[in-house]
Amino acid sequence: MKRRIFIACLAFCLAILSADAGNLLVLQQSANAQSSTNKNVIVAMTTSIEDSGLLDDLVPAIENKTGYKLKKVAVGTGQALALAEKGEVDALFVNSPKAERKVLSEGAVINRHLVMHNDFVIVGPDADKAKIQGKKNAVEAFSLIAKNQALFVSRGDDSGTNKLEKDLWKQANITPSGAWYQQTGAGMAQTLQVANQKLGYTLADRATYVFQKKNLSFPVLVEGDKKLLNLYHVMEVNSQKFPRVNSAGAKAFINYVLSPEGQKLIAAHGKKEYGQPLFYTDGGKTEKDYGF
Repeated sequence: MKRRIFIACLAFCLAILSADAGNLLVLQQSANAQSSTNKNVIVAMTTSIEDSGLLDDLVPAIENKTGYKLKKVAVGTGQALALAEKGEVDALFVNSPKAERKVLSEGAVINRHLVMHNDFVIVGPDADKAKIQGKKNAVEAFSLIAKNQALFVSRGDDSGTNKLEKDLWKQANITPSGAWYQQTGAGMAQTLQVANQKLGYTLADRATYVFQKKNLSFPVLVEGDKKLLNLYHVMEVNSQKFPRVNSAGAKAFINYVLSPEGQKLIAAHGKKEYGQPLFYTDGGKTEKDYGF
């Protein structure tokens, strides 16, 4: 009798588990179907991609080629990664490798690829109170800015640029504070404008600086340090973790920017207007190719 009761209970439990598994399968199939029919792909990207004008070339090309409507969210890389960790976007296009690797290791994003690079520069007023012009060591330049309490304007927005800036201060054993250190909490273009108006120094990605140069009166003072290399990666948000993610759209976006057509478009951006590309393409390469 007890054996029959045990078998009946076991059969009941297995039926429940089977139903749950079926429900999970239906939910996953439903999410996959939604992903394949959803023609909007939400991409969170660092503001420098927008501020440099690259999006003006990329968006129509991607939409025409893939059939997806690109919905951009231009924010600092830190904010973009936070959106990915909540499953609120489909893909990322960002520039803070260390922070990206952390989110990748946690499983929030997958399919990460290096797309392109440029570099960061330190710009500032012609008067150059800190005497940093021509220095080849960014940490030394930051030390001189702090030593002379020359005005430094920080983005202060947890962007890739801001993360690098914080790292440079840390390497210089300096905690910036006081009247000489100001934060905008804004993107690169706006921060450049504020630094220019206040005759201060700032750290900028070269693409945005060149694109905005017609509105600026200060020069590049420090460049060429390996620490100032600026790598941009794309990645998709993990649809296994966040079923609402448009995985098909994210893949289409990533495949395009890595395709020969996409890489050619990126490499051409800025050449005609400025006599130099604003980004250098890296399709097929990894961080290891640059010693990271």
